[in-house]
Amino acid sequence: MSSDVDVEVIIIGSGFAGIGLAIKLQQAGIHSFKLIERGDQVGGTWRDNTYPGCECDVQSHLYSLSFEPKTDWSKKYSTWREIRDYIIDITDKHNLRSSIQFNTTLSSASFDKQSGTWLVKLSDGSQLKSRVFVTAVGPLSNPAIPNIKGKDTFNGPIFHSATWDHSIDLTGKKIAVIGTGASAIQFVPRIAEKAENVILFQRSAPWILPKPDRKIYPIEQALYKHLPGWRAAHRATLYWANEWTLSAFLKERSMLRPMIEWAAKKHIHYHIKDSDLRQKLTPNFRFGCKRALLSNEYYPALARDNVDLIDTGIDSITDTGIVDKNGNKYDADVIIWGTGFKADEPLVGVTVTGVDGQDLNTVWQETGFESYYGTTVSGFPNAFILAGPNTGIGHTSLLVMLEAQFSYVMDALKKIKQHNLKYIDVKPSVQRDFCQTMQDKMVGTAWTSGCNSWYLSDSGKNFTLWPDYTFNYIRGTKHLNLTEYTAEKID
Repeated sequence: MSSDVDVEVIIIGSGFAGIGLAIKLQQAGIHSFKLIERGDQVGGTWRDNTYPGCECDVQSHLYSLSFEPKTDWSKKYSTWREIRDYIIDITDKHNLRSSIQFNTTLSSASFDKQSGTWLVKLSDGSQLKSRVFVTAVGPLSNPAIPNIKGKDTFNGPIFHSATWDHSIDLTGKKIAVIGTGASAIQFVPRIAEKAENVILFQRSAPWILPKPDRKIYPIEQALYKHLPGWRAAHRATLYWANEWTLSAFLKERSMLRPMIEWAAKKHIHYHIKDSDLRQKLTPNFRFGCKRALLSNEYYPALARDNVDLIDTGIDSITDTGIVDKNGNKYDADVIIWGTGFKADEPLVGVTVTGVDGQDLNTVWQETGFESYYGTTVSGFPNAFILAGPNTGIGHTSLLVMLEAQFSYVMDALKKIKQHNLKYIDVKPSVQRDFCQTMQDKMVGTAWTSGCNSWYLSDSGKNFTLWPDYTFNYIRGTKHLNLTEYTAEKID
């Protein structure tokens, strides 16, 4: 690589993706890098999401970096605080703070073909030039707020679960919750314990399975610490068990899917005795079409006398509460959005300009978020996306995918240096063929079985999920094939 840059690699974001790649860069002897972080601490989504009950739905020993094992997880499914602390710990272990610029956002990034460099402009007015530009912001970083009439007229506190206002005492309050996704099913049981009344507005009922969570005992932690092979075997067992469940999503006539649906319905029947409420909570789509969830507390919370489920839709928000589509009015002291994230706008408000002056957000809107292995985009040389399009998974740990991407990026950097390249740019035909393969693989899966999901773009294209086993992704990203890229040598 060259010396006419401020740093060789700029990484946007310091969650699992950004910190993990930074560690890999250090291990490869690349120390000329900088992470740009909009917050005042590392951790990404596990720093931002601090709502009551927030925890992971992937097993702790799999939802962690394989090259930075933690042996003393307190339970099978960790809380946000324990995951955040883990990210902080590995950041400090590798002395990465000196390479992180906190409280700074990306304003724009543009590629210069002549020099083969990226000019990155930041919110503090500064700018940096780098050879490589990496976005590690993740798809679930910007909260989604529905455009409901009157939402700005409410007189009381109103906030999103991802920006939880802990200064608001919810004790004895009438609380309206909009949304019944992954976050809501975790915080609703907690706020129901102290609220006078919780009114939960549901658009569609999710599939929810019991969560096989429990404390990890000290003897187990000791085994993981002193017998690394035991810990590795446990992680491998978790990985392959999760991969096995993917058959319920991939096959149209999966034998496993009806069994899972039966178990989920039994879960409802066990906790919900009211037949009307039970019917409202039974999904009207096949398992897997939307994100499948885990909870032991959600249904018992909805069976409480102080919790009401409304499934008639929202017409408007007033200064005192919410009006449903039937004209019924519900007074509220507090409104909480449990409405997820803008998965289709990871770089909202940021201009990323490619080799011919094209804007990445515009390109993605026109193509439906096309990329190559969710990592590179044609027309944007020497740029890499971590957790990009079609790298999401619904059955296992995203970190499995991220680690595969780390390997791909590191191999790219190695080949750029070995071949004295100014830049590499994935060929349009390669990207196009790959994206067509992705959509072909989607046919007949649970994700395209007919429901309206955040997995899909407005055109109905599934741009978020990897429609295959993750070991095939690992194999496909183990090495970067230069024949699939336009490679420009340094003069």
